[in-house]
Amino acid sequence: MNKLLLLATSFFCLTLEGFSGVPQLGGSYANHFSKDSSIKDQISSDPKDAFKNLFDPESPGNSSSFKLNPKAISFVQDYVEDEADRLTRMKDWAKPFFDRIDKIFAGKNLPVELKYLAVIESDLRSSATSRVGAAGPWQFMIETARDLGLKVSRKVDERRDFNKSTYAAARYLNDLYNTYNDWLLVIAAYNCGPGVVNSAIRKSKSSNFWDLQYYLPAESRNHVKKFIATHYIMEGDGGLTTLTKKETDALTFASNNQFVDPNTSVLNISGKYSSIAIAQNLQMSIVDFNTSNPDFDKQLSANGSYNLRLPIDKMLVFQANKQQILEQSIQILLSTVR
Repeated sequence: MNKLLLLATSFFCLTLEGFSGVPQLGGSYANHFSKDSSIKDQISSDPKDAFKNLFDPESPGNSSSFKLNPKAISFVQDYVEDEADRLTRMKDWAKPFFDRIDKIFAGKNLPVELKYLAVIESDLRSSATSRVGAAGPWQFMIETARDLGLKVSRKVDERRDFNKSTYAAARYLNDLYNTYNDWLLVIAAYNCGPGVVNSAIRKSKSSNFWDLQYYLPAESRNHVKKFIATHYIMEGDGGLTTLTKKETDALTFASNNQFVDPNTSVLNISGKYSSIAIAQNLQMSIVDFNTSNPDFDKQLSANGSYNLRLPIDKMLVFQANKQQILEQSIQILLSTVR
């Protein structure tokens, strides 16, 4: 298969229901991949120019701080070829859903890009049900849902309530991150359970996903790669949630110890600032913000202060609007307290 990625010339008309309802989509919500090793030719057709250097780490056009791990290239390349058009269309109709997840996750100090986990779990469908009984946009099993405070009975199933299940997902993702401190392991554990991931760590004698992946079920290791691929499609780049802990630590070290950039300003800040509020007010993408400010929300929450790094023009805007940004950040936090 060596098909070109073409810009869709027609769009589906989709009707979105309320957040506790179901976004109605045709077709299956899950398109499981068993491919794990086939190599594809370079993708270079418009409108996917953002991906043309993705699979060549040495390409001069690939200046991203979030390098795609070589062990993910073949899978991600296949996935981009097959799913990029569909997921690109999703950016439009799913915006109200993404905005709601962003608000909840930001208030819980989670990277908002974790919203793409709901894309690969269910295509954001509240009506989605897996072959093993997982249900809702976040695909919780009954026992896990009840452990997270959701009601599941013959009369009510809060796994299908978009708001309530998203709060539960935030709690679960934070719990998993507190266990592994590594987003790729979090995504793997979300799929197959912490017990399976712990077993893989013991057997492989490594906590690096790329080293232990073949001790995981094929579905789980591919789940992680589908998340990475979806992130690249949706954001045009990787992010903190597509890196291992070791890679994140290296990025943080580089950010804290890089040579002084005359176009960059650093300001030590404290307070209940939110990355999403800052990025929105400065008209920055969350990926660009996270590149310069790795793990901003968790580090600021844990340490009480953070060396904010921004382009000089953006820093001037931040300083001129600090109070407004802080108030918006606090509103995000308060609106997600449960």
